Parts: sequence; structure tokens; C-alpha cells
Amino acid sequence: MTLAELLKELPEAEIHGAATATISSLTCDSRAVTRGSLFFALRGVSTDGHHYIEKAAAAGAAAVILEDSSAAPADLPWARVTDGRAAMGRISAIFNGDPTATRPLIGITGTNGKTTTTYLLEAILAAAELPAAVLGTISYRFGALTIGASHTTPESTELQSAFRQLAEAGAQAFVMEVSSHALEQKRVDGCHFDVGIFSNLTRDHLDYHVTMESYLNAKSRLFGELLRPSVKKPLRCAVINRDDPYGDEIIRRSVCPVITFGIRGDCDVRPINVVSSVNGICATMITPTGEFYFESRLLGRFNLSNILAATAAGIAINLPLQAIKDGIENHSTVPGRMERVPNEAGVICLVDYAHTGDALENVLATLKEIATGRIITVFGCGGDRDNGKRPIMGKIAASMSDLAIVTSDNPRTENPQTILQQIRAGITSLELREYHPDELTEDFTERGVTFCENRRSAIQQAILVARRDDIVLLAGKGHEDYQIIGTTKYHFDDREEAAAAFAGRVATCSPSTK
Repeated sequence: MTLAELLKELPEAEIHGAATATISSLTCDSRAVTRGSLFFALRGVSTDGHHYIEKAAAAGAAAVILEDSSAAPADLPWARVTDGRAAMGRISAIFNGDPTATRPLIGITGTNGKTTTTYLLEAILAAAELPAAVLGTISYRFGALTIGASHTTPESTELQSAFRQLAEAGAQAFVMEVSSHALEQKRVDGCHFDVGIFSNLTRDHLDYHVTMESYLNAKSRLFGELLRPSVKKPLRCAVINRDDPYGDEIIRRSVCPVITFGIRGDCDVRPINVVSSVNGICATMITPTGEFYFESRLLGRFNLSNILAATAAGIAINLPLQAIKDGIENHSTVPGRMERVPNEAGVICLVDYAHTGDALENVLATLKEIATGRIITVFGCGGDRDNGKRPIMGKIAASMSDLAIVTSDNPRTENPQTILQQIRAGITSLELREYHPDELTEDFTERGVTFCENRRSAIQQAILVARRDDIVLLAGKGHEDYQIIGTTKYHFDDREEAAAAFAGRVATCSPSTK
């Protein structure tokens, strides 16, 4: 495409030089520039892309988008815009054929529940014969096509390219997780949302946002700006969780019609006659267009909230109730979200991505409702991230478990022992027994806590002391198949480690080894 064609929806852009310059690729990384690239000179947190314009020109850039005309190149076409990131989002969409302008796009933002809700919506849309691509924390995928996920929501150049590839593969709708970083950094500007879902807002990412107000403001962009009705998408809808304390504020900021959902209160979408057990959830769903009974294999109140969110989004785009019911019942599990590890020991072993205080509390509250044995929780907190949540998570895990085993998550460049001590600070006031690992056997009777820096050893310890009908929760890493220690990423998968620990337990207990 030519530079003029790419700028046709940015009338505020000031073009200097040949507007007929042919553009073959887009990037904001001078290291990725090739001949024919359009280079976006963006101001970042630690660097300024305007300093790399000469490097981009030397690498073959065909033109430059910039904010500061004093840095304009002498021998390349360029265009000045007031907001480089927003412009990059809109230009990226045009360059890739604007795939979300002609297909339904549902975006989900919130601290917890995003991934499970995308999988539920994928199943619901499939039941409605509207095959959808899913873009999120785990991957960007449709059918046999999987595009590796560099971020929950990538830069707009990468995101719009993924939309195009998924559409070319046959996707007729898109469901995506929308992170607070992406909203604040305008990575999703250029996306044409039909529905935005607000799941909840609890403490997370404060290493980046600093305050909860800033975190809320980032999330609110989806509802207060990006869902504004437009020529391409005149009918838009916000789907809001009224169980969350921030729900009413999001409603107040929304610039389109709203559908509310919640377990409590008078919401547009709500459940009645709820029954929750170790086998799943069943309830009758009340909606503005009718009601239906469903049975889901998902566990717990927080997953019921995810089911409500997906149902409300289905209502928002006028899907049949039967398709919504079928999608809920056809969906079984999400990688790393309350995912069971099969074993012959009669232990309920679950791997979950819960890595915030709220998520961990929700999971453990669910397990306490359905548990018939003891609850053993293995968890840690990531390094180089918000350290304020560490004592909070420690207190939650220790107070809601029969045994909490505190271990490493991704320590990154922090000393793992420092992280463990900060977690310990939230546990001390509970006055629980602190076990030395050598003291623990399957017959432990006193509630307590133990510390084990090595995550593999911690998982082995949990499974070794678990009895039939006990629940072992491996929290924090979920679907991740790596552990970052220092600056090195090592292969590590909680599911594989648990399976190996159960196999070792069987070998240890077999008659031939006694």
C-alpha cells in the first residue's frame, strides 16, 4: 500500500514528501526494519524512537511516522501525528485489511477470568456456527493455526497481522483478552469491538500502574473510548460484572448500552438454583431473552461468574439461547485453569494460574466448598514484580489451606529467599505451625506451613503427603511451561512435575520397593 492509502483515515496527519511511497511492512522497532518498512518513531518508557530514525532509514525504511517534526528525516517521506501509538493501531488495521471491521470482536478485560471466558465464548460461538479465533495469554489460534503469544495483547502491528492471518484461515469472529498494558499503550486502537466485557478489578500490575486508580483508568479505556458507536460498528455493548466493587464505576464511564451480570443482586444475566460440587456447576440462567438450565464441568463460584460473562456477551450479539447453553455444556477445561492432573492415588490435583490475591482466594474458597479431604496449596510469587501482594497471598494461602507450601514461582533476578521472606510476613500473625519438610508425612494433623525454595521439591512434597480425597492445588504458573531464574528461562511445567511426582509416589509405595 502507499503511504497516502495508509493515512486515509488519519486526516490530522501532516504528510511531507512523496505520499506515493510504497509500504511493504510496519514496525516500531528499528532492528526489525527492512526495505520498504514504515517506521513508527514512538516515545517509550525507557527510550525514544525518534532517536532511531536515522538507523531505520539506513536499514531501508520507506517512510516514517513521528510526533516530533524536529527529528524528521531529510531524505524520506514522513508524516507527523499527535499520537503515534494510536496512529500505529489504526494504520496497522488498514494495512492488514481491517479484519475486525467486518467480523464480530469481543474483548475481555479484568484482573482474573479473561482466559476461561474466551474459551467459553469460543465454544458458544462454535455452537452458534460462528467459528471464532481466540487471542490471549496462552496463544492466538483458530483451528489448526496457532500463532505464538508474545504478550496477552501484542503491539498493534503484530495484533492486526494476527487478525488477518486468523481471518484468512476461516475465522468468522474474534474473541480476545485485552490487557491493561495494551489499553494504556493503545495497542488495541484500530480494533472495532462489538462487545467489551469487564470481569473484575483486583490488585495486580501495580509495579507498572502504581495505583489502583491508574489501573482502573487503563481498563476503563475499553468502555469509555473504544466502545463508542461508530459507522463501522454502530451497535456496541458493554458487559459488566456488578458483583465487582468497580462494576458501577465502569458502567458510569461506558459510552454504549450496558448488559450487567452477577451472582448477587438484580442483574440482567444471573443464575438461580445453583448447585456446585466437585463435578461442576449446574443452575438455571436468567437472561433478558429467556432462561435455560445448564450443567458445566467447570468448578466454583468464580467460574460461574465467567459463565455469566460469556452468556451476557452471547446475548449482546443476539446469539440463540440454545447455542449459549450448548457452548457452556460442551466446554470442559482451559489449560492451566483448575486443570486436573490424573493420578491413581485418589488425590484431586489441580493446576491453576492464580497469581493474585483475589484469584487465589477465589480458587481456595471454591475448594473449601467442595472439599471432602484436606487442602494442600503450593504457591509462590514472581520476582521483579509487585512485591506488595506477597504477604497478602501468603496470608490467604496459609489461612485457607490445611498445609501451605511456599516456594518459588519465577524468581527472575530477585533472590528467591527474599521473596519467601516477604510472603512469610503475611503468615506470621496466623501463628500456624511451621513444619520442617522432614517432619511432614501424610498423617500430619495440625494446620501449618512449610517453606521450600525449589518448586520441583515443593510439588513432590505436596503429593507425597496427600491422602485419598485430599486436594492439592499447584497455584501461580498454570499453563506456563517454563521457570525464569535470573535471566534464563528453563523448561518447567507444573502438570508434568505433578505427574512425575505421582509416578514416583506409586513406585515408592509399590510392594517391590518396600
